[in-house]
Amino acid sequence: MDMKSIKRLKTPSSILVIITRRIGDVLLTTPMIRSLRLAWPEARIDALVFVGTESVLASNPDLNQIITVSQRPTLYQHLRLLLRLWRSYDLALSMMPSDRPTMYAFIAGKHRVGLILTGGKHLWKKWLLSQSVEFDNIHTHTVLMNLKLADLLGVPRCHEVVAAWHAADEVAVRKILPFNLENQAYAVLHVYPMYAYKAWRSEGWVELADWFSGQKIKVVLTGGKSADEMAYVHRLMGLLPRDTVDTVGNLNLASVAYLLSKARAYVGPDTVVTHLAAASGTPTVALFGPSNPVKWGPWPKGYNEDRNPYEMRGTQRVNNVVLLQGSGDCVPCMEEGCEHHIASLSDCLQNLSAASVIDALREF
Repeated sequence: MDMKSIKRLKTPSSILVIITRRIGDVLLTTPMIRSLRLAWPEARIDALVFVGTESVLASNPDLNQIITVSQRPTLYQHLRLLLRLWRSYDLALSMMPSDRPTMYAFIAGKHRVGLILTGGKHLWKKWLLSQSVEFDNIHTHTVLMNLKLADLLGVPRCHEVVAAWHAADEVAVRKILPFNLENQAYAVLHVYPMYAYKAWRSEGWVELADWFSGQKIKVVLTGGKSADEMAYVHRLMGLLPRDTVDTVGNLNLASVAYLLSKARAYVGPDTVVTHLAAASGTPTVALFGPSNPVKWGPWPKGYNEDRNPYEMRGTQRVNNVVLLQGSGDCVPCMEEGCEHHIASLSDCLQNLSAASVIDALREF
């Protein structure tokens, strides 16, 4: 099916957006989802994601349903899912160029659009899709890469990354904080990324928290429920100002989004919470080392241009985000740490000074 025939499709009554990837990838699909919702407000729009990533979409007002699948489903679980999906949607979108989302789109949608890699071994995916876009993993921001599918469908682009919450999430935040949000300035720090190669040094967090304390700004820590993360934060808490608030493991992502929306500032590494902070409009300092800022830089609030927010090298400010890049001729190496595995550290981040982070905060 050619591009013109896609544009002439009748308004779809049901749409499936498939993003079986990490939680940050899921969040950065929300501009595409909102584009679909604005174009077809009466359509049922569902998302198919991996178990454990659905929380970032749980409060999203543009979705009707979230379907989850295990990263390693049993044969029975997979067959049950495929039977459920079989031609159940007028339109299916594969937001990743890998095998599974392409297959899911083929099975689920009467019409299918998706991202594909170049090369002969990927031709079969192109045959399964009604229309496709070549996937660029280096030089195009993830939000803009996703929005290329909107172009295929003749749908106007919406660039907004959606950070959403419910009233219950607001209640959860107000219950856990030992101060009134309206009367006390606070900054949110996310000190522990999922992978060590994205981590800043503990001493940097201590220096930064002490500086905030000197500015009469309380420090609030966010984080997940993993044992390693909670143990790290427990050790760090003994070094931080006594009035530091530890919310680690006690708030879902929707509650964290609300917490971020009221914060005076946010500092964190390349992680989903940093993307949420940027999306909420909070002044955000994103600590980047080996990661590609062109592809993964936090999408700034109100940035509506069809060009990448960031260049490959250097510290940059765009709207409410300062992307603070570690130094070194090798940066960004796009490797998993200096020892090339996810448990290794990155010198560019370990050597990043607290003074440079404070200078970035002073820009706000």
